Amino acid sequence: MNPNEQKLSYPLGEALPEPGRAVGIADGVQWIRMPLPFALDHINLWLLRDEIDGRQGWTVVDCGIDRAEVRARWEEVFEHALGGLPVLRVVVTHMHPDHVGLAHWLCERWQAPLWMTMTDYTLARLWSAPAPADAEGGGPTGESAVRHFAQHGLLDPEAQRQIRERHGYYSGLVPGMPGSFHRMLHGQVLRIGGRDWRVIVGYGHAPEHASLSCPALGVLISGDMVLPRISTNVSVFDLEPEANPLPLYLDSLKAYDGLDADTLVLPSHGRPFTGLHERVAQQHAHHAERLDELLVACGEPVSATDILPVLFRRKLDLHQLTFAMGEAIAHLHALYFEGKLRRSVDAQGIYRFQRV
Repeated sequence: MNPNEQKLSYPLGEALPEPGRAVGIADGVQWIRMPLPFALDHINLWLLRDEIDGRQGWTVVDCGIDRAEVRARWEEVFEHALGGLPVLRVVVTHMHPDHVGLAHWLCERWQAPLWMTMTDYTLARLWSAPAPADAEGGGPTGESAVRHFAQHGLLDPEAQRQIRERHGYYSGLVPGMPGSFHRMLHGQVLRIGGRDWRVIVGYGHAPEHASLSCPALGVLISGDMVLPRISTNVSVFDLEPEANPLPLYLDSLKAYDGLDADTLVLPSHGRPFTGLHERVAQQHAHHAERLDELLVACGEPVSATDILPVLFRRKLDLHQLTFAMGEAIAHLHALYFEGKLRRSVDAQGIYRFQRV
């Protein structure tokens, strides 16, 4: 446990849900976990006891990726954790594959509606459709991603080959989306299980990420916006190459200021914890420190690839490399749009950033 984690509290201790089983978190709130084939090897999902139009059942929050193993785990959950009741509604916090991948299957299996924000539903539906390998704006993989990262200095042929060959990455994990959905908006209140859950929309990590706060239970389903151990990824990809997402993310964290200090945070990765305001402060401090380090590193013209060792002091696999590149560009853009860096294009067509 790192020093920042030690400043948080973990009411459930080391307890984790067994595969295909659930752990009670609060009245009517159950915690389940699904595997991921990445270095970050799990995602937390949530079951909320519910009643809609007189029908008793459950609301599912987030879905996992579409893999046979994950579907099999879900079948175990249906058998052991639902008490014989149906899934009435599927809520997805945002469009990343580990959150939305199985939404189409869950919704079809239970004839349940999907609830998402408009932007994330639309992008998930767009990207879930197979596209040509050279399609523009396809996310962190494919030919368009190779060109985007090459403009920021990633010229290694092997890395480019692997990124190019993974052009079907998103649709492979999210092979379809429900044809309709219910839109969630910031400040909207969902009535779930006789309690009010308020939608808190945030930006920077995903186009329109939705967290859910239930003051009556003292619980926040934070999705990926607030995590206990790792910092939330904030990236610039080829779909929006001039984006400036880091200030959007940090500004979004202000929406949690009014929540109680002892709120139980249910994150998508890691263990449920208390210490929300401490963790938000840590995120601000972390990014401020990284930006200061980048300013020092940009005494001479550098690319995003050049400054990867400044931001990431560990060996990166390909999956991590694409997101690390996106995050490096995001930090450089934050300083560039603030006027602290200037940008130029060298003879190879690579963006170079230098301290003003």
